[in-house]
Amino acid sequence: MHWLFTGHLRVDKITVKIADLPVSLEGTKLVQLSDFHYDGLRLSEEMLEEAIALSNEAEPDLVVLTGDYVTDDPTPIHKLAQRLKYLESRYGIYAILGNHDIHYSHSQAEVTDAFTRIGIHVLWNEIAYPLGTELPFVGLADYWSRDFQPAPVITQLDSAIPRIVLSHNPDTAKILQQWRVDLQLSGHTHGGHIVLPGVGPLVFHYKKLLKKLPKKLRRWVPFLLGDFSKVVRYWEWAQGFHKVGNNQLYVNRGLGTYRPGRLFCPPEVTVITLISQ
Repeated sequence: MHWLFTGHLRVDKITVKIADLPVSLEGTKLVQLSDFHYDGLRLSEEMLEEAIALSNEAEPDLVVLTGDYVTDDPTPIHKLAQRLKYLESRYGIYAILGNHDIHYSHSQAEVTDAFTRIGIHVLWNEIAYPLGTELPFVGLADYWSRDFQPAPVITQLDSAIPRIVLSHNPDTAKILQQWRVDLQLSGHTHGGHIVLPGVGPLVFHYKKLLKKLPKKLRRWVPFLLGDFSKVVRYWEWAQGFHKVGNNQLYVNRGLGTYRPGRLFCPPEVTVITLISQ
């Protein structure tokens, strides 16, 4: 999609406090990339190349990918994998799958295989220890899949140990409140696409706005054309950092862009620095 509709790629740098973070992991740097929708339409080769370059420039300890690498047809994943093999990090690349990555019955296997071939670790209800046993990474199955069952995974961990959870859909933060989640990394929402400065994502407010518009004008409101309530329930978590109960959630705005495009919601590369609380 043309940059006029997507906006320029932005690097968002955040610092997150983690309780009980080991001294040896103080200052650990993660890069999060999400929602590529690499299908020849929604993400340009130029922006993908820039995102990889910016990630490498950050010199991360770990790169995490939080889902939706393709849109429907999984075939483009093979070409995308050949691009992503140029990502650099000290301790590897870990990924989870989004709802679009399991669209067809064969999609999950094809996406997983393409990533595994280039050394990207795909987590599906699994725990990994790329930075050591003192900071596990939990990768959950997509929220809309039958396999989304966080309890058997998370309860394997001692509650005294900090952990980072990768879960594509931020709505899962509501469910995950019952367990310790020091940082949940999600995507899925694309930040809401259209954001009103000082107000937030338009989709969060559009029902109220529609009531104030004449009926003849309502059909021209972009969000009326699709049922965005089916994307997520908690649009207030559409992007950025949030406290959900005792847990912490960060939602990446993604790289890919759907029509009608983005407004005040640029695609994002997130650089996350972990410090002790």
